[in-house]
Amino acid sequence: MIPPIANRFVAGESPARALEHVRRLNDRNIAGIVNLLGEHYTARPPVRSDAAEYRALVRDIANSHLEACISVKPSQLGLDLGEDVFRETLADVVEVAADHGVFVWIDMEDHTTTDATLEAYEDLARAHAGGVGVCVQANLKRTREDVERLADVPGKVRFVKGAYDEPADIAYRDTDRIDREYEALLEYAFEHYGGGIAVGSHDPEMIEHAIDCHETHGTDFELQMLMGVREDAQDDLAAEYPVYQYVPYGDRWKSYFYRRMTERTANVRFALRAVLDR
Repeated sequence: MIPPIANRFVAGESPARALEHVRRLNDRNIAGIVNLLGEHYTARPPVRSDAAEYRALVRDIANSHLEACISVKPSQLGLDLGEDVFRETLADVVEVAADHGVFVWIDMEDHTTTDATLEAYEDLARAHAGGVGVCVQANLKRTREDVERLADVPGKVRFVKGAYDEPADIAYRDTDRIDREYEALLEYAFEHYGGGIAVGSHDPEMIEHAIDCHETHGTDFELQMLMGVREDAQDDLAAEYPVYQYVPYGDRWKSYFYRRMTERTANVRFALRAVLDR
């Protein structure tokens, strides 16, 4: 059972709990991005198990008529076992999702996974008429070229600042520089993409910049934020723009929760407030 201090950030341990959370989000005009927690598998059984759960999950989303999609991690679907295992497993999940009209996001992990992730995204997005999305990270120096390369791919791209501690020779480490890169990436995307832009940020300045770009170019976009972080802002933004909340669930919640706690001191305050308010 997930303790009260963690359940602000994790929807529960079962798919049913996650989908119930999505139903409540939909009532607030917010869609869900459902993620089964798990990563860096070095054996096939957990890869097969999580892939099967994702296939069942997309069927449940479709049958429940929820405004929701799923998000998977490459290392969860076998990338650490080999790119061929990852590509085959991901393709199976995407095919079932496409059959049920459910969108699939591919999360981005550390820089060692970038090439394999982008290549899989490009192939599957073209094969399934854009029913797939991928994440790019502003802190990586390569990302400007990647964003230009992805401009004609018929899928979606989620823009984030980047949470991994990457080497200085391949990544920007200064916060202000990363912010400038993030803004520049958004400007390029809003000018050159035909839509399919997802702004994955809680930073009010980055969100406002995205809105300004949208008003300048008229390009469609959506905002994506985490469960348990700035939820009041999510409600306010959902009155005017498409908003998605990232909804993690599963019995591997501890590492995810501790990561949220170490990212921002504000998250600790949010979690403590959730306990005190009960």
